[in-house]
Amino acid sequence: MSRHARVTFLGTGTSHGVPMIGCACAVCRSDDPRDRRWRPSIYIEFPDAAVLVDTSTDLRSQALQFGVDRVDAILFTHGHADHVLGLDEVRRFNDLQKVNIPCYADAQTVSELRRTFAYVFDARTPAGGGLPALDLFPVCGEFSLGRQVIVPVPLLHGRRTILGYRTGTFAYLTDCSAIPESSWPLLEGVESVVIDALRHRPHPTHFNVSQALEAVARLRPARAWFTHIAHDLSHAATCAALPEGVELAYDGLTVDVTV
Repeated sequence: MSRHARVTFLGTGTSHGVPMIGCACAVCRSDDPRDRRWRPSIYIEFPDAAVLVDTSTDLRSQALQFGVDRVDAILFTHGHADHVLGLDEVRRFNDLQKVNIPCYADAQTVSELRRTFAYVFDARTPAGGGLPALDLFPVCGEFSLGRQVIVPVPLLHGRRTILGYRTGTFAYLTDCSAIPESSWPLLEGVESVVIDALRHRPHPTHFNVSQALEAVARLRPARAWFTHIAHDLSHAATCAALPEGVELAYDGLTVDVTV
């Protein structure tokens, strides 16, 4: 029997967010709410677990805006600031749930989290200040969260290998500039995919729109959404030019997927 999950896009912007500080371009001044983009993250509500992918810089605002009140596990794609610097906000979920939260990432990201948030993981940190209670688990292959199988998908973010994630027929592939040949078999049969598409111009560490469309053409999902979107792309104008079944995601968008 197939299972379903709800995916909420908590943030779909770049590391700067949109609007950008000090920018007066048409997208940064847009009154279309879909052109306002927090830093990238998604929230997956499985039948038996609520999973956060990355702890973006905007996590507190995202949780309040979109009603995130439970986190049973966190999947990290990599350790860049826009994907991890909301980590301290997780302590509120510890308060609500009274348990440590398991966090999954590749070994490099685990090391970066321990270094960036040394006060969280150092037993010598004085008690009383309020610390996230987290258990870090390095991953190198598929693993289970309850009944749900999670498949890490290695991606290239420039010259760095990071992780996307697949669960059932859904895949989340942010911050990628290439999909290694060895990772394509891990994506066979996906029906819904979220993929990096920064802008139209090339970029050294992210897919642009044409590269993202090439990847979607090879994957052949029923639905695709672009994320990690810069202020170069207006939501309405860009979506109007995309092929059927492909669109820009936006903050607050919810989609149901088969897992």
